[in-house]
Amino acid sequence: MRKLLLVILLLGCLLREGISQYYLRGEIRNEKGAEVSNIKTYLFSRGYIGYISSSFGIPSRLAVDTLTLIAEGYETLKMPVRTSQFQKITLKMQASTAKLAQQHLSSVTKNLSTNRQTIFPQNGESYTTLVENDFVSSLQSPETGFALHVDRAAYSNIRRFLNNGNPVPTDAVRIEEMLNYFSFTLPAADEDEDEITRGFTCATQLTSAPWNKENQLLYINLKAPKLDLSGLPPSNLVFLIDVSGSMDKPNRLPLIQSAFKLLVENLRAIDTISIVVYGGDIGVKLAPTSGADKKKINDAIDLIIPNGDTPGAGAIKLAYKKAEESFNAKGNNRVIMATDGDFNVGESSEKALEDLITKQKQSGIYLTCLGVGMGNYKDSKLELLAKRGNGNFAYLDNMNEAEKVLITEFTKTLYAVASDAFVNISFNPKMVQEYRLIGFDNKMDALADSTSELEGGEVGSGHSITAVFEIVPHISNQTLSNKDTLIAGRYGTIKLHYKLPSEKKERILQQFSIPINYVPLEQTESNIRFATALTMFGELLKQSRFAKNFTWDDVRTMAQQACTKKPAVLQAEFISLVEKAKKIYSPSKKKKKNSEEE
Repeated sequence: MRKLLLVILLLGCLLREGISQYYLRGEIRNEKGAEVSNIKTYLFSRGYIGYISSSFGIPSRLAVDTLTLIAEGYETLKMPVRTSQFQKITLKMQASTAKLAQQHLSSVTKNLSTNRQTIFPQNGESYTTLVENDFVSSLQSPETGFALHVDRAAYSNIRRFLNNGNPVPTDAVRIEEMLNYFSFTLPAADEDEDEITRGFTCATQLTSAPWNKENQLLYINLKAPKLDLSGLPPSNLVFLIDVSGSMDKPNRLPLIQSAFKLLVENLRAIDTISIVVYGGDIGVKLAPTSGADKKKINDAIDLIIPNGDTPGAGAIKLAYKKAEESFNAKGNNRVIMATDGDFNVGESSEKALEDLITKQKQSGIYLTCLGVGMGNYKDSKLELLAKRGNGNFAYLDNMNEAEKVLITEFTKTLYAVASDAFVNISFNPKMVQEYRLIGFDNKMDALADSTSELEGGEVGSGHSITAVFEIVPHISNQTLSNKDTLIAGRYGTIKLHYKLPSEKKERILQQFSIPINYVPLEQTESNIRFATALTMFGELLKQSRFAKNFTWDDVRTMAQQACTKKPAVLQAEFISLVEKAKKIYSPSKKKKKNSEEE
């Protein structure tokens, strides 16, 4: 009898539950009409629901319920809802989020009026909207500048899109990072510059622009000093690993685990490693451990499994706390964050996150971000975090890339020789009529913010940074090619500003002259010709308005001619990517042409 009563009671509860079940449907967008994802959701009748996307359907126990929505970067919204009505909900962006995205520029030109800044909005759910640099008059604005960042994520991310047969989002194409990826070097200029010893070397090359024979290309190559491998300072590293449910794919957490185990092989007894994970919860998986105890470290990495949501802010705080506990005043203190970027920083902690990263940057703890995955990869977020943390970021699309970033370029990635580094260039108006910086494009919001300023970056040991300008000259290429013609003067001046990692205030200034050393492109070094092919490739992928006079075939030919009979692995891979891009992009152009003819 007792069992029968329990069964009847249970059936009654289930029946009552079924009778009172309602269904709430709707969509959520921001003030600009864009979709909002990863929204933490509560209903008064049911409590915590979980994370929902922009379009949702949620069972409710009440005809009129109360809905609470919490999304990263937006104000928390609490509102009454009727299940009988389709809900159209707008989330308002936090003021601190707008500030976080608008404070800094990648490049800046003095005395440039805002009406010269033509803005071309780009679509990109996970990428920061960029504005391509335009030509600038050197008479009105002879001085320009750009931040030195050694990020290389754009190239490997582009490779992932093309290898999967997909077009590349235009805002994912950052030409300066594509050039960084190949670490081009040029012969150092003559030692006649006013420079401080123990610093950077600089080389420049003036050549012709293949898409406009009247214009010139100016290549500037800066090479950072290289640390002695035998005397590398001890490292205090914290691996901050995203183990949320979204990381449960072969190209995410397993790739990160293998990558970190590669890095462990290079650790020394004087190095210290800690591991912090965040997923369903936040925790320390490995207390500070000597690099000599490789088995213990690798075992801890192997035991990590994906689960739960992604509480990013608390995890970052814990990682920095562990780095502080093992801080080495004479060492390399760094948090290495590995994630797909799809994490939540909480309902009111955007500003706290910005302040936290900035504070730790000042205290000598750097941040390296390693991005993985596809579909929900948040490139813009990782780029922002790395720059706020005076660090760098890379995208790992396979184990070869992991080996390149963490083994082959180990010291470049993890050991800084300069921080807050940026360059100012003054062009000689007698030589240069107009100039255009290729790459280093600014965020659209940064251009709209009158308080924006040039943001310096971190440069790793031995890193090579290449920048390229397209020049409209006052003196023709034909005149410069004439060996009997003597052109007096300089093309311009380069001023490099940076701080040593151990210094907080003292700034170093190195100054270099830009000589008039014009050589036609076909006669330049292979590095210059290959860099030109890479630049053209980036312009085509960006669908740049300046990429009208060359094709994918021109890019491939330029790259092939720049290579030796047996191209290096990365060069051969680049040529194959050009061929894949042609197949992806050419059909759409053909279709467009046919529709226009109709």
